[in-house]
Amino acid sequence: MTERVRALLVVVLAVVLAVVLGAGAARAEVPVAVVRIDPLGIDAERALRLEALFRAELERMTQRALPSRASIEVALGKEPALRGCGGEPACLGAIGRKLGATQIVFGNVAQLGESYVVNLKLIDSAKGTEIRRIAEPLKGSADDLIEAVRVAAYRLVRPEELKGSLAILSDLPGALVDVDGKPAGRTPLARPIDGLDVGKHAVHLEARGYTPFNAQVDVRFQKTTAVEVRLLLTGGPIAPDHTPDAPWYSSPWMYAAAGAVAVVAGILIGRALAKDPTIDCAKDPSACMGR
Repeated sequence: MTERVRALLVVVLAVVLAVVLGAGAARAEVPVAVVRIDPLGIDAERALRLEALFRAELERMTQRALPSRASIEVALGKEPALRGCGGEPACLGAIGRKLGATQIVFGNVAQLGESYVVNLKLIDSAKGTEIRRIAEPLKGSADDLIEAVRVAAYRLVRPEELKGSLAILSDLPGALVDVDGKPAGRTPLARPIDGLDVGKHAVHLEARGYTPFNAQVDVRFQKTTAVEVRLLLTGGPIAPDHTPDAPWYSSPWMYAAAGAVAVVAGILIGRALAKDPTIDCAKDPSACMGR
């Protein structure tokens, strides 16, 4: 064997080894795979659409392409025990190891009136044990349905990232804000309250002289819920701490003295007016002397 042939064989072996190791690494990097989501009492095509939404959200979340149904069928084609897995953690773990996925999702979707309920469980492939399971309602318009599927995906795979925020908007500055019994500052808040779990939260605002505000507010996934608060006065102005002194002329004694003076003056004037101003010289000659 010449040196040229030997060098060529070394290059070929290196390329083959790189391809094999690369494929193995790519398989090992698959974070999660969805085996299937079975329909229970609903149209199979509708269940497939919901499963496609769920797969798309997991791919967006993990930034990895998930194994398709077809590729899973091919991988399990020669292993009937795995193909017939009914959802037991042990066989789901074996499927995960076969696919090179760290975690496996399996479940079903059922119709409940006008809405759906998706029941899913997450399996650790290496251990063959259940990590988490959820039962998530899916209802509403197309947009609501997409959001519900996104919430279901995060609640199952990454529940710690299932967060939203609240923006408290109030027309009264200085009001105390509490969320779930924890102080959040005074209005106006500089920014929304972040890192809140998705779901209902108790919002409380209070200020002196105003009726407290209490409400249960729904925080949505990766969205900011705005809460407009208008605090109401408790029922009129607050009474002053003391009453100002009355002016001296408003004293009851002053009114009594003024009344007495008026009476005396009236008597004197009456007497003066009662005297006859005409002088009769026949009756009183002295009064007419000197005139």
